[in-house]
Amino acid sequence: MRSLQTFPQIEVVAAYDHDHARLAAFCAYWNVVPAASASAMFEELPPGSIVLNLTNPDAHYTLNKAALLAGHHVYSEKPLAMQVDHAQELAALADGAGLLLASAPCSVLGQAAQVLAGAVRREVAGKPRLIYAELDDGFIPQAPYESWISESGAPWPYQDEFHVGCTLEHAGYYLGWLIAMFGTVKTVVAASAEVLPDKQGGPYGTADFSVATLFFENGPIARLTCSIAAPHDHSIRIIGDKGVLSVDQAWANAAPVKFRPRLRIRRRLMESPIARRIKPSGPSHPKVGRWGAASMNFALGVAEMFDALEERRPCRLSSDFALHMTEVALAIQNAGQDSGAQHMTSRTAPMDLMPWAM
Repeated sequence: MRSLQTFPQIEVVAAYDHDHARLAAFCAYWNVVPAASASAMFEELPPGSIVLNLTNPDAHYTLNKAALLAGHHVYSEKPLAMQVDHAQELAALADGAGLLLASAPCSVLGQAAQVLAGAVRREVAGKPRLIYAELDDGFIPQAPYESWISESGAPWPYQDEFHVGCTLEHAGYYLGWLIAMFGTVKTVVAASAEVLPDKQGGPYGTADFSVATLFFENGPIARLTCSIAAPHDHSIRIIGDKGVLSVDQAWANAAPVKFRPRLRIRRRLMESPIARRIKPSGPSHPKVGRWGAASMNFALGVAEMFDALEERRPCRLSSDFALHMTEVALAIQNAGQDSGAQHMTSRTAPMDLMPWAM
């Protein structure tokens, strides 16, 4: 809602939540009209409206389908659905009806992502060869998350977050950037596991750590990690023939895009300790002006959809884009410990440490 305020031409006409107390608090705080039901809201929306589906992932498929069947464009939180065949059905339904279907996250439209992609296409760092992308959030089970409250008073839904898992919640941030830069991911080699089964309310049986190697049809190899155990790291590094392009914060639209050329100094090879900042060639988009996750403008996707409709052009956040991102994220999420694994036949015991090591 704070992001939508940066686009005064977009009007929020109604909201619905099956938790009526939460709906009342939300609508009172943001001065939004509450709808009697989801179906009533779909029936009353004016033509050309976009439904923002910001519900729990388990509800995405059902509500996305209902909104599309009611004739509305849809911007869905990630993923489109929890099953690939359901996501395929939604994309086919939208395309058949001439409706837009887009998926979060929209940070791919943000300044940092777009400037980085532009630098890649101009080959500022030379031909890209390898990418390291990290979405590690720190040891979240020990964080004071019970005190994380939204501006309108809603608590962070930690049980749902732990149930869904950090891969589906977060992988899309860099998957969107990478797919926008290089297109189709041909193959995913991944593993995932629940390394913290004793989270509050757990075990959830859902991976809280994943690592994936992405092989693009036309592009470099990328490694993507997600966890809520490893120290906080939201960086991306694109290694090219001439040096390294990097962004330190995926969740900051205005995060600097840096280039460090590769140098040979005597017998050493190194990246320059002094980075050159790559800047946009002109004004980019409205900034929300907050720290942390709120420094993203979460309304960029909806604004892009409205602009595409008004300008009668293809939407950058297409149904193909959303479907592919969903399929890749689900492949990583569902990889488990045995996906493509080679099981070892030899065995060995841990080493006896030196007496002074303990």
